[in-house]
Amino acid sequence: MKILVDADACPVVKIVERIAKKNAIPVILLCDTNHILQSDYSEVKVIGAGADAVDFALVGLCEKGDIVVTQDYGVAAMILGKGALGIHQSGRWYTNDNIDQLLMERHMSKKVRKAKSKHHLKGPAKRTAEDDRRFEESFSRLIDTFMVSYSFRTGIPD
Repeated sequence: MKILVDADACPVVKIVERIAKKNAIPVILLCDTNHILQSDYSEVKVIGAGADAVDFALVGLCEKGDIVVTQDYGVAAMILGKGALGIHQSGRWYTNDNIDQLLMERHMSKKVRKAKSKHHLKGPAKRTAEDDRRFEESFSRLIDTFMVSYSFRTGIPD
């Protein structure tokens, strides 16, 4: 098990690293050449700046049982297909039960944006301490859920 982070402009990298370190889980941060990162804990992989290059590299490294942190629903759909677990930086888990709806909402939003002649869309709201707390709680719960499930399947005592 490892944690893969789509780290280009990801606001929760430090939270992921702190929790991963506490649980002795290796972390790989993937970023393109426009977002060079450094870490004392994680392995950092810098991927070429081509369109979706980081996304495809992440999916290529992902294996069954890994945890992926991404805000990209397309990446989430692909890692779920490989048997990995996914979480958005908001703390929302990606599941086989919700991914189709998320992809449809993304598609519909894109159609609405294209239909408007002028784009006066606001960007996302500024991230708050409450957002970080919510992510940290959800991410910890995801790891705990995985660890209990893994121990049960392998017969390793909790």
